[in-house]
Amino acid sequence: MDIAALRSDLDGLKIEDNAKIVQQKSRDFYWYSPVLKRQLDHVTADLIVSPKSEEEVIRVLAACHKHGVPVTPRGTGTGNYGQAMPLSGGVVLSLAEMNEVTSITAGRVVCGPGAIIADIDRATRAHSAQELRLHPSTYNTASVGGFIAGGSGGVGSINFGGLRDFGNVIRLRVVTMEAEPRVLELTGEDLHKVTHAYGTNGIITEVELPLTAAYDWVDVIVGFDKFAGAARYGNALARQDGLLTKLITPIAAPVPWLYFKRHQKFLKEEQSICVCMVAAHSLDAFLAFTRRAGGEVVYNAATAPDEDKKGLPPAYELAWNHTTLRALRVDPSITYLQSLYPFPNQLELVEKMDGMFPGEVFSHLEFVRFDGDVTCFGLNLVNFTTEERLDEIIRTFEANGCPIFNPHRYTLEEGGMKQTDEVQLAFKREADPQGLLNPGKMIAWEDPDYDYRSDKTFLFRGLEKVG
Repeated sequence: MDIAALRSDLDGLKIEDNAKIVQQKSRDFYWYSPVLKRQLDHVTADLIVSPKSEEEVIRVLAACHKHGVPVTPRGTGTGNYGQAMPLSGGVVLSLAEMNEVTSITAGRVVCGPGAIIADIDRATRAHSAQELRLHPSTYNTASVGGFIAGGSGGVGSINFGGLRDFGNVIRLRVVTMEAEPRVLELTGEDLHKVTHAYGTNGIITEVELPLTAAYDWVDVIVGFDKFAGAARYGNALARQDGLLTKLITPIAAPVPWLYFKRHQKFLKEEQSICVCMVAAHSLDAFLAFTRRAGGEVVYNAATAPDEDKKGLPPAYELAWNHTTLRALRVDPSITYLQSLYPFPNQLELVEKMDGMFPGEVFSHLEFVRFDGDVTCFGLNLVNFTTEERLDEIIRTFEANGCPIFNPHRYTLEEGGMKQTDEVQLAFKREADPQGLLNPGKMIAWEDPDYDYRSDKTFLFRGLEKVG
């Protein structure tokens, strides 16, 4: 790996080699996991290269291919599975400066991979009162390319499902890692070769996403004496077809009281809650439903005095991966697990698992549409003790019919998100024949004996046609 020769070939591009800055830009939120922190703390690139255009991306990939230098793409580094960490050193390709929103039309937006999701929404709202269907809890800092390459769903998934679902990405423009890089336009089922692939098989240079009507969203927190009540309420609310919600997040006591410090004045220590985002035009009906369901509205942004709202984070920053982040800021021993509670038995499974690890695992649900049905994911908080105990908890969840998408693994397959198969591998061979794109993240590429036909549950299924 001849970094000096590579630098010469990249003369004129924006390059950073200050060791401290390179290390900083070689990291994401991997430290959510004590396991990944132990495994990845030493990881750093040799250079950060920040292209400003697709032409510069092509130039970087051609030069790195020539010199055998690995390339790991990075947006703003808000992922938390080590997706953007350069296991083999080389170049971190920062796409943050490719952030232009280039086109907004009815139902569509086209932008660069480095565009911040909140900035996209600001542009589409101002243009035509539209917004993105989905966004992570890192709405104000996450880049759209990173969300597609490393994410799975988020706020809005109660209406539209996740990035795995047809229609939630319209088109991707991708550059291959070859002696003469090619530009591919991917649509339809070909998109699944690149979504949630960590940049292992092409660099995203342009994104086209669907838009939906933008609404004024009202943050509401509903309190319950028992977590089972919050879960049942969330499930019932998710099935109210006439109520427009964007977020339905039940969280077990004492998590809200302990870790939602700015909201603590509205909460009780023993109270479980359901955090909601409700369209303003649905609010009266939502409140009527909540009264009938026995919930106590402890915070309503539509009626709260301005002094009570001052300094409060938005509801989505209490939900999804931000729940764990808020806990970690108070108690560094906290980590988390990601699970699925499969339809139609989600409530029975939630209640069963909620009582299985008292004082050790604390329930946190996100209601979503999944394969056309309403169900929930768990992003349960865990008091971490040892890796062996964490693995035991994972085995118990899976033995009880709750698949775990393991956030303590940095490979596509071990985390249970991305299932590689021959179609995925064939595309990898075509787009990155030397295996220089984000090496170490795809087991099926690194290990010829890996059984990618495993019956394990994967969130992003394999691409081989069935039947």
